[in-house]
Amino acid sequence: MASIASPSTSCYYRRFSWRSARSPLPTVILSQKHDNSGADQVGRREIILRSSEAAVIGAVFNLSGTKPDYLGVQKSNPGLALCPATKNCVSTSENVSDLTHYAPPWNYNPEGRRGNISREEAMKELLQVIESTKPDKFTPRIVEQTDDYVHVEYETPILGLVDDVEFWFPPGKKPVVEYRSASRLGSFDFDANRKRIKALRLELEKKGWVSENSF
Repeated sequence: MASIASPSTSCYYRRFSWRSARSPLPTVILSQKHDNSGADQVGRREIILRSSEAAVIGAVFNLSGTKPDYLGVQKSNPGLALCPATKNCVSTSENVSDLTHYAPPWNYNPEGRRGNISREEAMKELLQVIESTKPDKFTPRIVEQTDDYVHVEYETPILGLVDDVEFWFPPGKKPVVEYRSASRLGSFDFDANRKRIKALRLELEKKGWVSENSF
C-alpha cells in the first residue's frame, strides 16, 4: 500500500481484484481520509494534481478494458447481446422477468401520434440526445454507426472506465428502438447503466418518445 499525503488530506491507493465478465484485471480504488487538523477544503491546485494522478493510474492499469467481441446485432438470433451474470448491465434482449438486467424498448412514434416520422428522423433525434446528454459526467463517443445501429462508448472523466452502450432499430414497421448498456469491468455499477438509460429516455420523451412499459 502506498499513500500520498497533503497537509489536510490523505489519499490512499489500494490494490485489489476487480473481475470483469471475461477476465480478472488489477485495479485501484481511490479513497480519501480527512483529518480535522487543518482546513477541510482542498485547493484547486491539489484537485487538479490528484485528478492527474488518477488518470495516470487508469492508463497504467488499462481501466478502459477491452471492447467485447460479442457486441453488435447477433446473427443467430437477431437482437443485441444478453447481459453477463454480473450486475452492471441492462438490455432489452433480456427476459422481462429478469428484474436485474431487463429494460423495455423505446417507441419513437407511439400510436402514430407523431405522424409519419421516419426511422432516419428518429435516428437523428437519438444521436442528438446521445451527444448532448452526459449522465454522471460520462463522456459519450460514437464509435460505430450504420442505418439501424449505434455503438457508443461512455468514459469516466478521471479513471477512464468505459461502458458500452448500443442502440438498434429492428427491421419491420414497428417504431421501436432496442438498446443495451454494460460496463466492461467490475461486477456491479451502482445502477450507473440503468440511470444512464433513464436519463437518455427522459430527454427523448421531450421529443415524443415513450418507453414500451415502466422502467
